[in-house]
Amino acid sequence: MSQDLRSFVAAYEREHPGEVVRIAEPVALVHDVMAVVLEYERRRRYPILLFERVTGHAIPIVANVVASRRALAFAMGVQERALAAEYARRLKDHVKPVVVADPPFRARVDTGDAVNLEALPVPVYFPGDAGRYLTAGMLVARDPDTGVETEGYHRFQVKGRARMGVSLHSRRRMFEYQRRAEAAGRPLPCAVVLGLHPLVSMGSLAYPPADVGKFEVVGGLLGEPLEIAPCLTADLHVPAAAEIVIEGEILPGVREPEGPFGEFTGYVSRRSTQHVFVAKAVAMRERPWFQSIGSGRAGDHITTLGLVREAEITNALARVVPNVRGVHVPLSGTSSFTAYVSITQSRPGEAKHVIPIVLGVDHYVKLVIVVDDDIDVFDESEVMWAVATRMQADRDLVVIPGSLGAMLDPSADDQGVTAKLGIDATRPFGQPFAEKLLMSPEKMAWARALVERLGT
Repeated sequence: MSQDLRSFVAAYEREHPGEVVRIAEPVALVHDVMAVVLEYERRRRYPILLFERVTGHAIPIVANVVASRRALAFAMGVQERALAAEYARRLKDHVKPVVVADPPFRARVDTGDAVNLEALPVPVYFPGDAGRYLTAGMLVARDPDTGVETEGYHRFQVKGRARMGVSLHSRRRMFEYQRRAEAAGRPLPCAVVLGLHPLVSMGSLAYPPADVGKFEVVGGLLGEPLEIAPCLTADLHVPAAAEIVIEGEILPGVREPEGPFGEFTGYVSRRSTQHVFVAKAVAMRERPWFQSIGSGRAGDHITTLGLVREAEITNALARVVPNVRGVHVPLSGTSSFTAYVSITQSRPGEAKHVIPIVLGVDHYVKLVIVVDDDIDVFDESEVMWAVATRMQADRDLVVIPGSLGAMLDPSADDQGVTAKLGIDATRPFGQPFAEKLLMSPEKMAWARALVERLGT
């Protein structure tokens, strides 16, 4: 399959006309891009947006590439309802990448004094942001001890021609790699990659075993080896189909103020690890696209986060709970803090057994609601109805105080420590319970056809 962003956008537009919006009117870097994203979201739409005329820049901006489940399902080649299950299945398939020698992003290469990050069309997203932020840069680095590579998304504040602040606030692999390099008194060589196929982005957010590189995970999602290419200034590889590649290093023992920034929580965040990235080279395609990911609670920012967590929770539960029917990590919980799980109960206590398993999958999750299999976890009204009518607070709440949480959670303490809650919103197992009102499928099909004929 084609592994570049442009081919994906073209194919998606052919399949879903109207879901790729080309904006020919001039837009400014300060707030305009984010305002357009928000207006479409207000209309409950998440199209891919191509801003063709950015004031003061020749490079267009593409946004909302990973904003919708429709686009992610199209990238995976499945229906939306099957997306999480198929993603969870493919995460277990690891396919080693292949190296290509002459990637398209080498069409132009700037090094030394020619490097100028300020020439890229990097937006300011919200009032209150500390400056221009590169949000869609996939950071690539190797473990200084084992050589295993990792990739992940982190925010970058442009501070000069070759300098950016970066926050490694997820405290996952990249944070650990930098810590190990710093302990040895060395910088961490890395690359920031922009303009990627959605499956590359989705693979970079997964949590494979420590000895498995994420490019192998991407290969499993693609169903073929990911094509990668060597960097020029470091012993690293990056996706060969990238639009723009920024090579550099994170400095050891250097911290500078970074932020505030509008984070996925929907709040201005002043928390940061305050690391510093220095660029050594910038490579790009002919007429490159600059990819932007909207900040805050924008779908472009958080839809993939929810999907990744759904897949990881599904795989974790499958090992110990036999009848999991659905998992959803909703946008309402910033695709990070809340998880809904439906099960077919087969044993007493099974619903409460689910709760610590889910909380243990990802330290960001702090609320788990378990419901019966007659509840659609993708319909929050149904989930809340189950809580309202099947939960009793004195028997169905599980509270875990003092647990590891997300540093960016504004309700956590300064160390990211939080309390976690599980809600068993299932009917008591093996006991009589009120009968749910149901209409026959045949009668509902008749009513659906009638309403469609009425055209109202």
